[in-house]
Amino acid sequence: MRLFSNQDTPSRSVGGIAAIATIVILVALWMYYQQRNTTAKIDSEDHVLISNDRLNSEKFRSDAWFLPDDDLFGFVEIAGGPFIMGSDPNVDPLAFDNERLTTATPQGTVNLSTYFISRYEVTSGQFLAFVKATGFQLGPRTLSTASDHPAVNVSWPDALAYCRWLDDNLRTSHQTPQRLKDVLNGGWRIGLPSEAEWEKAARGTDGRIYPWGDTPRRDRANYQFTHTLPVGSLDCPECPFGLSDMSGNVWEWTRTPYHQNLQDSLTAQVNLDAPALWVMRGGHYGDPPQYVRTAIRGGADPGARRAFIGFRLVISRF
Repeated sequence: MRLFSNQDTPSRSVGGIAAIATIVILVALWMYYQQRNTTAKIDSEDHVLISNDRLNSEKFRSDAWFLPDDDLFGFVEIAGGPFIMGSDPNVDPLAFDNERLTTATPQGTVNLSTYFISRYEVTSGQFLAFVKATGFQLGPRTLSTASDHPAVNVSWPDALAYCRWLDDNLRTSHQTPQRLKDVLNGGWRIGLPSEAEWEKAARGTDGRIYPWGDTPRRDRANYQFTHTLPVGSLDCPECPFGLSDMSGNVWEWTRTPYHQNLQDSLTAQVNLDAPALWVMRGGHYGDPPQYVRTAIRGGADPGARRAFIGFRLVISRF
């Protein structure tokens, strides 16, 4: 064992102190960066401010509940017709058993009517507009992200309450684009997507494993990361229908009750008063590639509020 002389000790001590100081500074910088990018910023008038992350504020309308600024307020039409649903482990070795369409048939064709789905996940800014208008009682961490990040810590009933409020407002407001108002007044309504509607929107009609293709790509989705990103931060030109964040960022609630067998979930009668787990789709920012595939399925208690659970909207005739 080597013994240190008196001349050695001070330099070693100084070196150790410097190393500790460096670690402390790095941790402080990391915590600052995390807080800057994930904590909602509220000014004296209780308005959520746009975060410092990359997202053009002009994508959203401050005069219309912070919805996307286009002729359908961010809703995208998904044409009716068939698509390939479920996972065949011979095609996708990462598939879980609960992704099988039936016990005997892992993948199959499901036919859906036309519907509209939101291009982005519902943001904290959009959810705050609902809270301010209604006095809705929040969970303690519900608005814990910046306004252009997905709303998180949102329970299943919270998401339904937002859907009903937005549906009522868009039917009557003079701000609503005429095309969107015509759709809503034609017997359609806003809600959470069904599990089948979500999967078709994510994977298109060709059964792809990820929204962009069959291999994982971290430049197309926010996963294996430390926190959420502003909605639409990562371009995905290969993704069907021009939707954003169908993989990663946050898990998304659906209106489908969870069953281990996918076919049972598709045919289940939705009873909002019955105890049930509800299907979530898409994976979240911290998940590995296996959990951000288009067929990944999860189930959660309706009262669950988590930093990695959010939602997006659908307009359909359900």
